[in-house]
Amino acid sequence: MIDLRRLHVLREVAHHGTVSAAAKALHMSASAASQQIRLLSKDLGVSLLEPSGRRIRLTPAAQVLIAHVDAIEAMWRLAEAEIQATAGEPSGLLRLCGFPTAIATLLAPLVERAKTEYPSLELRLREAEAPESFDLLFAGKADIAVVESTPDNPPPEDIRFDSQVIFHDPFDLVVPSAHRLANTNAVDLRAVEREPWVIGVPGSAHRRHVLTACANAGFRPTLYGEAREWSVIATMISSGLGVGLIPRLIDLPPHLELVRVPIAGPYTPLRHFLAVTLRGARERPAVAAVLSMLDTLVGEAEVIGPEERTMDRSTGLPEST
Repeated sequence: MIDLRRLHVLREVAHHGTVSAAAKALHMSASAASQQIRLLSKDLGVSLLEPSGRRIRLTPAAQVLIAHVDAIEAMWRLAEAEIQATAGEPSGLLRLCGFPTAIATLLAPLVERAKTEYPSLELRLREAEAPESFDLLFAGKADIAVVESTPDNPPPEDIRFDSQVIFHDPFDLVVPSAHRLANTNAVDLRAVEREPWVIGVPGSAHRRHVLTACANAGFRPTLYGEAREWSVIATMISSGLGVGLIPRLIDLPPHLELVRVPIAGPYTPLRHFLAVTLRGARERPAVAAVLSMLDTLVGEAEVIGPEERTMDRSTGLPEST
């Protein structure tokens, strides 16, 4: 009989990439985690880890095993959901996590509304960016995560997670109030290709969005400012360093004299956001109820859109036209 605890250690190694990182997530020593992998390997009669330079990687046998373990756990969560569905009103503890804007716009109001609609349901909320959110879900420390769709997220075919698009957030051109385009109703990105620009630092999602949008419009922006925080980007724009693109859900500092100008034409950049659960958990009554409330709040939030844009729900990206 296979010890399921050893399988869990192997899943953590596969998720985090190293034995030491897996051990840290499991609150155990690296030597203890390695021992569990060795015992599992002995039980099965196959090697599960092999050297890859200075690191280790899963053997083909381990990858096959992980796929079966993930499928079994997903089926177990589905069985739990069906059992819980016989218990009546959603109840118990449900843990949510998400990026700061999602918390302010959707998740915090959701928690407040749930107190009235589902008094037997206890909701807890935690701020987390996408990488940490997936780790929290995988570790069983979160039940629902709201994350931005990025190329760094687990792919849609990853059997561990179930991701669904819930809304998309358009970027606006942000300019100083004295800028020539400040009184324009909408602007094509090509109208600012010769302007200086302020964007995110290398490696940031914001930088990737801006460079992609400008490339689609046929130009590469000239950079005069780079920053990590939205407030710093807004301050640089207000100081005349250049124009910038800022998502509509981001509140601009009220003391800065800035103007948002919607982007017109086919080059409107969008952030796409997903509600993510572990595979099989979406059917749990409490999870289903909260996801339904989340959809309702998205529909009520006028700032989120544009809803008419066709989306591929499996990837969280616009469909090809």
